[in-house]
Amino acid sequence: MVGKKAKSLADLLFPEAMEQQDFAEGILSIAPEQRKLHTETYDFTVETMVEKLGDNSIFIPHFQRRYVWTEQQASRLVESLIIQCPIPVIYLNQESNETLSVIDGNQRLTSIQRYLENQFSLKGLTAYPELEGSRFYELDPRFQRHIQNRTLRCIVILKDTHPQVKFDVFERLNSGATKLTPQELRHGLYYGDLMMLATKAVKESGFLSALEIKNDKRMKAEELVLRFWALKDNFSEYKKPLANFINDFSDRNRKLSSSEMDRLTSLFIKTLGDVRALLGDLAFKIFDVNGHVESTFNSALYDALMVGVAQIREETRLVGLTVEEGQRVLATMMKRDEAFRKSISVATSDEQQVRYRVAAIKRLFGV
Repeated sequence: MVGKKAKSLADLLFPEAMEQQDFAEGILSIAPEQRKLHTETYDFTVETMVEKLGDNSIFIPHFQRRYVWTEQQASRLVESLIIQCPIPVIYLNQESNETLSVIDGNQRLTSIQRYLENQFSLKGLTAYPELEGSRFYELDPRFQRHIQNRTLRCIVILKDTHPQVKFDVFERLNSGATKLTPQELRHGLYYGDLMMLATKAVKESGFLSALEIKNDKRMKAEELVLRFWALKDNFSEYKKPLANFINDFSDRNRKLSSSEMDRLTSLFIKTLGDVRALLGDLAFKIFDVNGHVESTFNSALYDALMVGVAQIREETRLVGLTVEEGQRVLATMMKRDEAFRKSISVATSDEQQVRYRVAAIKRLFGV
């Protein structure tokens, strides 16, 4: 009995977190004939590539904006161009408007662009130390033409590739020292009205304070906003994996009308306000009947509360409870209802678990 209780507690405090990282499951959820990656290969000269970066026909997505290379690293790349050392392949994504976004190659392309725009001088060279300290305009014209005429091999993932396959490829190519989160990948692949709206909703709602996050550099809050919108608007159609479900929603809603943007923003802000009015600072946390916090944030409980409360508002009305009463009834349910505890801790993205925990919240807080 003790062992069972200990396992139940461990499940509650350390819930499975597979739904956002099981990319293979996402691929298997689409038809076999749609799993193929459609690509074309191009060889752009350095000069052409810099021109395209300048007119934004090739662009670096918002989620990849940060440039981290040192001038010495960038100089070594320029030197590699001079000595005709092979440069790794650049991966690009074809957007619906025929522009190309950079999937892999931001540091290399930005370094080349910066040098040709005379933003730094060469340093740390080993093959041609004679060029040390030279900006591009200071090079002999023959060196300038040599660099500009070098070709960069580019593989373009075409727009008719299934979005989930693209998402999987992004993840496979995401091999940096600090790997991008699923939301950072999603932000780049599906960037548009919905992604900008999620950012806006986080700021206007004060959501970061509810999550006790000061600086959300990894876009966790934005992912949670999208997660709520996707589940709320398509609850009856939900199927795991959750990451794929959010991706599909994000792809369908890249462009939104002003009225739809207002609706989604209002829905999130009002629902968050309702949840916090019920539970105060303990919203989305695992806590006992004495108010002792056992886990600071549980994403499955977040789903249950946000979607459940939003559905109550549409169908009936919320019960009139003080914060202390709301906290007490939720803590009591978490203690006594083993099925609810399981739904927020084990296999949390399973359809049955998602539906059970939302229904439980509706029974608890709905009239």
